[in-house]
Amino acid sequence: MRTALCALGAAAALALLPAGHARAEGQAPDRDFTIADPRITESSGLAASRAHPGIYWTHNDQDAPLIYGIDSRTGETVATLTMQGVGTPRDMEAIAVGPDGDIYVGDIGDNLDGSWDHVWIYRFPEPKTLKDQKVAAKQYDVKYADGPRNAEALMVHPKTGRVYIASKNQDGGGLYAGPERLDSSGTNVFRRVDDVPWVTDGAFSPDGERLVLRGYFSAEEYAWKDGRLGDDGTRVGAPFQGQAESVTYTTDGSAFMFGSEGANSKVVRVDRETGAEPSATPSDGPSSQAPGAPKSPAAQDQGDGGGSATTGFLVLAGATVLVLGFKRLLRR
Repeated sequence: MRTALCALGAAAALALLPAGHARAEGQAPDRDFTIADPRITESSGLAASRAHPGIYWTHNDQDAPLIYGIDSRTGETVATLTMQGVGTPRDMEAIAVGPDGDIYVGDIGDNLDGSWDHVWIYRFPEPKTLKDQKVAAKQYDVKYADGPRNAEALMVHPKTGRVYIASKNQDGGGLYAGPERLDSSGTNVFRRVDDVPWVTDGAFSPDGERLVLRGYFSAEEYAWKDGRLGDDGTRVGAPFQGQAESVTYTTDGSAFMFGSEGANSKVVRVDRETGAEPSATPSDGPSSQAPGAPKSPAAQDQGDGGGSATTGFLVLAGATVLVLGFKRLLRR
C-alpha cells in the first residue's frame, strides 16, 4: 500500500513540476553510467544539471577547486570548471544546484570530528556552455551553533534556496539549517533543526517535497514539512557500492542516482516507483536504524533468504567501515 501511494504521489508531483524541471519530449531518461575520467578517483558529490539535460556535476573528495561535468550518456567529462576566488579546498564532500541556477559546493568534511572551527561553502552560477573554463565563485564561512563537526551532505531547497547540512556520525547526526540567505562577508551560523541517521549525502526532490538521505549501505526518503523531516522515512533500494558517497534526484524527480568513490566508479539509477519500500524500523533519531548502518540480522533474514547471506553482508560491511576509517585517518 505504501509503495502504491508513493507511486501516485510521484506522478502527482511530476505533473506539478515547473517546465524547467521537466524532461524534454522524446529525451531518453538518465541511466546508469560509469565515470570515465581518470582524474576522478574520489567522486564525493553528485548533482543533476538544471541547464544541461543529462549532465551531472561531481568533484573529488580532496582536490584542487575543480568541478567536473559528466555526460550520463557516455560517462565522459564534457566540462572542467576551475573555481576562482576561493582558497585551497580542505575536504569537498557535497554539491547541489539551487533554484537560482547556482551550483553550491560543500567543503564541509572534517575527518577528526571537530578539528576545523569553521568550514566553507562555495557558490557560482551554472555555466551556460559546456567547456573547460574558470568560474568566479563566492566563498562562505560556516560555523555550527553547537560546535564543529564532520559532515558530508549539503542540500539546497529548490523553492526557498535555504542551505542545509547533515552532519555525519555513526550514532546519529543532526540536520542543520543555514540562514535564509548566505552572507559572504560574515560568518554563517547553521543551527540544528532535526536528527538524522548516519549520512554520507542527501538531496531534495525537484519539487522540494521530499529529502533523500543515504549512508554506506542503504538510503531513505523523507517527506519535507515546515523545514524539518516528516514522518518515518521510506527505505529506498540503494545499490551496494564500495564507498557509497553520493545521491541526487534526476531532474524530473522520477528516480535517484547513486554514486561512489573509486576509479571508473559507477552511477546507478533507481526508480522511485520500484525502488522504495517502507522502513523496517523508524529512523527519526540517533537510536533508530540508520541508512548508514546494516540491517539487523532479523531484517536481513526476512529479505535475503538465509543466515549465511546475512553473515556475509555484515562481515563485508564491517570490513568496509574499517577500511574507510583507516583510509581517512591516513589522509591526516
